[in-house]
Amino acid sequence: MIEVRWHGRGGQGAVTSVELLALAAINEGKYAQGFPSFGPERRGAPVAAFNRVDDHPIKVRSGIYHPDVVVVLDESLITIVNVTEGLKPEGILIANTSKTAKEVGKILNFKGKIATVDATSIAWKELGVPITNTTMLGALIKVIKVVKMDSMKGPVEHRFGRIANKNLAAMKKAYEAVKLN
Repeated sequence: MIEVRWHGRGGQGAVTSVELLALAAINEGKYAQGFPSFGPERRGAPVAAFNRVDDHPIKVRSGIYHPDVVVVLDESLITIVNVTEGLKPEGILIANTSKTAKEVGKILNFKGKIATVDATSIAWKELGVPITNTTMLGALIKVIKVVKMDSMKGPVEHRFGRIANKNLAAMKKAYEAVKLN
């Protein structure tokens, strides 16, 4: 089973990301969960969302405390939220940043695997807004191959309608641009 924790800000689409990934996994015949962690959050406040994906039925119904992967949608969260908390020793941090993996590791005092992609720049170019949820899905898919990129097409088209192609383009650009240390 692969467990993923997403960090973003309210309104950036972390919850949408987990829903899209879960739908793509289910469309591939896998089992998946996607759920948010909500409190009194508001637009712009830090939020977390979670995915589980497996080839077998998932019987766990608790939160995810020791993820295999952490995805950070907003670079500013790296310094205000403990994004590596509970990350498994062999886990991977995937960050939206223009910094190198070495720079991110130094900021976080984290010596594990780090993948980086400037998802904000890609989102501005492809979508015209700095919303990085689908962009970071592309990075995640490249780094851990949890689903096939083609499997994202249906869920993205259903969710985004006429702007689906822009989101798919952003996803593909991030897939191509992500760097894993």
